[in-house]
Amino acid sequence: MEKTTKWDSKKISEFLLNYALYIILGLMLIVIICVNPKFLSVSNFTKILTQASTRIILALGVAGMIVLAGTDLSVGRIVGCSAAVTASLVQATTYGSRMYQFEKDLPLIVPLLASIAVAMVFCVINGFGVAKLHLHAFIISLGTQLIAFGCTCIYINSQGGGAQALSTFNAKFNNFVTGSFNIGGFKLPYLIIYATIAVVIMYIVWNKTTLGKNMFAIGGNTEAAAVSGVNVAKNIMGVYIIAGVLYGVASFLEAGRIGSVNTGTGLNYDLDAISGCVIGGVSFSGGVGTIPGVVIGVVILQVITYAFNFLGIDPYLQYIIRGFIIILAVSIDVRKYIAKK
Repeated sequence: MEKTTKWDSKKISEFLLNYALYIILGLMLIVIICVNPKFLSVSNFTKILTQASTRIILALGVAGMIVLAGTDLSVGRIVGCSAAVTASLVQATTYGSRMYQFEKDLPLIVPLLASIAVAMVFCVINGFGVAKLHLHAFIISLGTQLIAFGCTCIYINSQGGGAQALSTFNAKFNNFVTGSFNIGGFKLPYLIIYATIAVVIMYIVWNKTTLGKNMFAIGGNTEAAAVSGVNVAKNIMGVYIIAGVLYGVASFLEAGRIGSVNTGTGLNYDLDAISGCVIGGVSFSGGVGTIPGVVIGVVILQVITYAFNFLGIDPYLQYIIRGFIIILAVSIDVRKYIAKK
């Protein structure tokens, strides 16, 4: 009887440790719904998923680095820089204060590839620092964060009109990003579809490719992976290059979603992406994480943020609450790691 009791208490403890954050966030949502039942609506849920779409794509890139037992503090500023390049190339030709005096709208593939190229440059620098120079991802991404921000400021300030926001995009770009399918009166935003495609592709990469298997092996034990014949540097660079592509795509879409880009664009996006990954079960100890978990984590975080805005909670108080959520998520992750050891 004592053995059964001990076994039950152990299972309960493990359950609470594994799902503590979900339970706490779930209770928060219940309180929010009780305060204002109107929060539960199809319209709000669609808005939440639309707002979370670009964050999901960014988190998919960051998650790979966390699986490698690293992180990326530069993602927010990379988004700002790539989005600025995108915005400057999609401004309407009828807009007199546009950065480039194109006579015709560029094909959308041009700003998309430009955005990806900019993001990949920074990610390759990060990847090279980690894979070849053996720098910690925290340090190298901290450096590229500042470089990216400086580049964004210089680029935006290079306009003839000074540091004004890059805005007034052409109709083709706006429709591509903010348009939607009308299904029996229900509007399904394109952004949700783009995010879904990214999720499916990354699920395949993580679970069905050699790169995905090697990524988890390196994150779990780098030395053991190297001894077993895995090219550690090559695979780390592969993860960072994929992240660069995801960042570029997300930046392209984010420019259209928010409608204008300035030097503040991308601020705290890195924290949102990282916290979404950790909430979704991607462990900072490395070698642990799932794509569905990343998606759930980002959506939960976005639901909380949207709910706070819906209830009119002070934005400064929101920062405090989100900070506690991040601390709690990492604390639980550390406890799981200690429990396993």
